[in-house]
Amino acid sequence: MKQVPILILDFGSQYTQLIARKLRESGVYAEVVPYRESLEDIKARKPQGIILSGGPASVYADDAYKPDVGLWDLGLPILGICYGMQLITQHFGGSVVSANHHEYGKAKLSITTANIFANMTNDSTVWMSHGDRAERIPEGFEVIGTSENSPYAAIANVEQKIYAFQFHPEVHHSQEGTKLLKNFAKHICGCDSTWNMGGFAKEKIAMIKAQVGDKKVLCGVSGGVDSSVVAAMLHEALPKEQIICVFVDQGLLRKDEARQVQDMFKMLDMNLITIDAKAEFMAVLKDISDPEQKRKAIGETFIEVFDKEAKKHTDVEFLAQGTLYTDVIESVSVKGPSKTIKSHHNVGGLPDWMTFELVEPLREIFKDEVRKLGLELGLPKAMIGRHPFPGPGLAIRTMGAVTEEGLHLIRESDAIMQEELRATGYYDKVLASVYGASEYPIGGRNG
Repeated sequence: MKQVPILILDFGSQYTQLIARKLRESGVYAEVVPYRESLEDIKARKPQGIILSGGPASVYADDAYKPDVGLWDLGLPILGICYGMQLITQHFGGSVVSANHHEYGKAKLSITTANIFANMTNDSTVWMSHGDRAERIPEGFEVIGTSENSPYAAIANVEQKIYAFQFHPEVHHSQEGTKLLKNFAKHICGCDSTWNMGGFAKEKIAMIKAQVGDKKVLCGVSGGVDSSVVAAMLHEALPKEQIICVFVDQGLLRKDEARQVQDMFKMLDMNLITIDAKAEFMAVLKDISDPEQKRKAIGETFIEVFDKEAKKHTDVEFLAQGTLYTDVIESVSVKGPSKTIKSHHNVGGLPDWMTFELVEPLREIFKDEVRKLGLELGLPKAMIGRHPFPGPGLAIRTMGAVTEEGLHLIRESDAIMQEELRATGYYDKVLASVYGASEYPIGGRNG
């Protein structure tokens, strides 16, 4: 099992993924696992530090989420955030109660000691989001930070290297949150800043070579960032004749998008099979107005079209796809394997009729890291900064039933919108606001 410098135990917070993203931005590799991860699996990852995330539950509830009790005896540095803080408080003999009022919003953090707050500004803004609070801190712990409404905003047992925050350093509104998480990882846990996309690219390219050998790989591409980066990695790892890229043109793309995809693969000097399946998709979408029914019809038709092409290549043993780390995390809830995995996630394995072995080089990274990886591999910035676009394409942007006339109007209006965004300089700002949306808090009991 791969060594993970910082291991994050997820207790159901809407912000948990941000903890890993912020640490990786600081060059420290981190992974998220469910709070119920076994002690054996935690040890196998050889972490240098543990972070306990926030969560919507209460630690004093009968069915409260609790980690393996052996976690506390590992002797590793631990940082608890919100619910994680309350777990630490309770475990070590303090008390946690329901707050008189839920604290949600910005607060000023008054630092009483440096240590983990090294190089940080006193009265820095942090984000609170909790319904419970520590009423009495455990013996051996001290207050290291306060706010107007939280006398125990941050506590620590410095000797045991155990820290706990009532606020969320991982969210956008905590001004120096990234610095604080970096301080924990580097100064408290002794982690090195060795995580970067250049090193990741070399590692994964070598793994693809070892996994595939001299066999052939089938790769479905859409022109989107994920599949294009996967194709570029295959291109770096394998000879041209071992890679078969398949592009299904379902007639629901934006203006000139099919041509742009084909031009990009010509530039990369990669084999690309383009399947014109417009008629098939328009036939199954006839008279369908409900967006979810459209999604299902498009998904089923895509599988049929792709399967038909795949069966032509009897000498192919591998299928490459752009599974992301977000897909992996979201496919397992804190309560157990999820029954409501998003339909576009690539984490459920392959249908019975497909006997390929999967190649998933992006499985460990987030969307923003995929974009950095694409640039590292030399993909055009225009492709990496591609305007967000739903998988089912213009069918979802069409109100009511999908018609050729309706698709034409949406294509033209979309093209005008993007042209104006670029002309006014707002294109990059719009893109950033879309991909930064997950960093803006939307509330919860204890994060």
